[in-house]
Amino acid sequence: VQLQASGGGLVQPGGSLRLSCVASGSIFSINTMAWYRQAPGKTRELVAHITSGGSTNYADSVKGRFTISRDNAKNTVYLQMNRLKSEDTAVYYCRVWVGGGFDYWGQGTLVTVSS
Repeated sequence: VQLQASGGGLVQPGGSLRLSCVASGSIFSINTMAWYRQAPGKTRELVAHITSGGSTNYADSVKGRFTISRDNAKNTVYLQMNRLKSEDTAVYYCRVWVGGGFDYWGQGTLVTVSS
């Protein structure tokens, strides 16, 4: 299974970005899909996850600003990020869990929030 994340870039504070992560390969079923981030000098943290049934959960720091969604037909998970702050600057990684209990990580996409 390969994960390809995209959509990162440079944005001003208050702006928006939409991240995408496409899973490909020998996939029978995808269970939970998630986004993590790692800021410089900090540990990787969970940003949001979405189950196969559509239930979502968010880190307190992004509640009300970020929205996670998925398109099961396209094996894709999205992260809509609004009202971005400088503290959202990080490399964002997608992660998926598939049948059999395996999980996979994407390569990361850099989000920089700066004026």
